[in-house]
Amino acid sequence: MTRPSPIDPSSLMADVAAGDDGAFRALTQTLYGPALGTAMKVMGSRAEAEDAVQTALVKLWKTADRFDPERAKVSTWFRRIVVNCCIDRKRAMKPVEDIDEIHDAASDEAGPEDATGDMMRDRRVNAAVMELPARQRAAITLFYGDGATMSEIAEALDTTPKAIEGLLARARAELARRLAPLKEELEA
Repeated sequence: MTRPSPIDPSSLMADVAAGDDGAFRALTQTLYGPALGTAMKVMGSRAEAEDAVQTALVKLWKTADRFDPERAKVSTWFRRIVVNCCIDRKRAMKPVEDIDEIHDAASDEAGPEDATGDMMRDRRVNAAVMELPARQRAAITLFYGDGATMSEIAEALDTTPKAIEGLLARARAELARRLAPLKEELEA
């Protein structure tokens, strides 16, 4: 049995720009999984992440003619759309007032078997990340969660690698401040 040859996303983009529904479905199958993973890291909720990716796919369909294969890979270009959709959704959402509310809500959902120290620590870290400003959260999740390079993150956030260094530095400093009590608990 021969394996089908991999589909070139760049050639699919040309077909999508020409209005080819089949090419759009094929491209969606290629991009959806990685995009959902990125969106979940930025949004913190699968439902919100799915909505953001759907919005991004609509934007991809509408703006496919703007894609320039000389400037970026399709996956990088689409990641930028996804991250921007996530940031827009986060800005539109009501901010959580207290980090303990997130922690308490997560604890309410967990059963007694989930009450291990590692899980509680992870929840607190995730809650602290979710409290970061949207661009800092996007930068830190793309860097640590997706392993994206400074250049890839800069492209996704429409800025420079130097600006990403600043975003990451501010995010790390804020996380260190927010997680200082956790660090003290772990050291005790």
